[in-house]
Amino acid sequence: MTDEILRMRGITKTFPGVKALQDVNLSVRRGEIHAICGENGAGKSTLMKVLSGVYAHGSYDGEIVFDGEPCAFSAIRDSERRGIVIIHQELALCQQLSIAENIFLGNEKARGGLIDWNRTNAEAGELLRRVGLRENPVTPVLDIGVGKQQLVEIAKALSKEVKLLILDEPTAALNDDDSAHLLDLLRGLRDDGVTCVLISHKLNEIAAIADSITILRDGRTIETLDASTVTEDRIIAGMVGRKLENRFPPREPRIGDEVLQIEDWTVHSPTQHGRVVVDGASLTLRRGEIVGLAGLMGAGRTELAMSVFGRSYGKDISGRLIKDGKEIDVRTVGDAVANGIAYATEDRKRYGLNLIEDIQRNVSGAALGKLARRGWVDENEEHRVAEEFRKSMNIKAPDVRSVTGTLSGGNQQKVVLSKWILTDPDVLILDEPTRGIDVGAKYEIYTIVNRLAEEGKAVLVISSELPELLGLCDRIYTLSAGRITGEVDRAEATQEVLMRAMTREQE
Repeated sequence: MTDEILRMRGITKTFPGVKALQDVNLSVRRGEIHAICGENGAGKSTLMKVLSGVYAHGSYDGEIVFDGEPCAFSAIRDSERRGIVIIHQELALCQQLSIAENIFLGNEKARGGLIDWNRTNAEAGELLRRVGLRENPVTPVLDIGVGKQQLVEIAKALSKEVKLLILDEPTAALNDDDSAHLLDLLRGLRDDGVTCVLISHKLNEIAAIADSITILRDGRTIETLDASTVTEDRIIAGMVGRKLENRFPPREPRIGDEVLQIEDWTVHSPTQHGRVVVDGASLTLRRGEIVGLAGLMGAGRTELAMSVFGRSYGKDISGRLIKDGKEIDVRTVGDAVANGIAYATEDRKRYGLNLIEDIQRNVSGAALGKLARRGWVDENEEHRVAEEFRKSMNIKAPDVRSVTGTLSGGNQQKVVLSKWILTDPDVLILDEPTRGIDVGAKYEIYTIVNRLAEEGKAVLVISSELPELLGLCDRIYTLSAGRITGEVDRAEATQEVLMRAMTREQE
């Protein structure tokens, strides 16, 4: 790994009012896994879009040299012809098409003007075996999980004779087992001579797999490090420009009376007849308390939360919701909000935000009734409230008229939280609140969560990251196969204790 396969020099990319990249330099050696780290908004994804032709030559300044030759890509197809393939965080698969059709979409195996399906499926099968999948190539993509879909994307890249594979947050939506499998696959690709560029906020994964690390901050190159000689704390210091002494802000819990009791809650799948997704779950939340909900993928965490939030998931739901000592009937999202329950979804881009609208409209979206005067929304009040949240939540945008889709992941999450805080809930359910955001932004989110608890709100946090639950929560429930299998106080909670409970079938 001594020769250079990629050199980017002096890359500067400007959007209206924002300089996203400023004189960025990046060198990647042939056959290595090169990680790119930085806070949300540091310019990581923008740099890779420049490299892959998403942002065409001429829309940026600087030079790209790949495999010894200067490059001027006008589109993704140009970079793919040279062997550069990017897999974005939002997977670009057609759910209704088969695995084989997705792998060769735009690169069809044809003979005499017709697709050769035998060849297509046979070659797809070989690629699937290479990435460790045993699925039938004719299986529709919608019938496989997100971890396997990520592997299909890699198989698709391998079909294009990839030399440089770029992966943007490839494990953000994966469980621990799927993440480990993906990292093993990347090691195998490295051994086969495929160079990888990895963007990730999971520093433990970067430490486990990367050969070199380049850190970006505020659109500039800070440094490139040898991964074998650095610690996570050293990477964080480069990312945020200072030492981050603690991953979690300090907090002295002031826990009050019980505010919500979920009793014998059972939920059936809306698509699979007879399948019980949540099975007799019971839990309690108290004012000023942060409660965690831990479980492996498919345990029923999100389904439990959504069904409580106005039955927005599931059918044949039974059980009782008791709020402040009185049973409540919450059959719609409007009912949930009216009863002081709010839910921030795990998929902020699809379900939590309108990405083509501005910050102001997103913040006000769930509480328009509070801003209405004689049936009309008072736009001056709407603007004032949104501006207050922009400042208090430290949303990095010039004003509340900024389009939400242009914000970094961490700032989008702050908009989601602002929207639900405006409804003034007594109970706030946060589903994967820090997914896909960096350590600096995570700390800000944790600070906001602590502040909500100090104001007397009950907060239920669903997270796939056990260290996050251990560092944030006062109590943690574990869920396995739809059943509550454990309840652990903060003082007794460890990753081992939680994992044992998460893998039990029942209490």
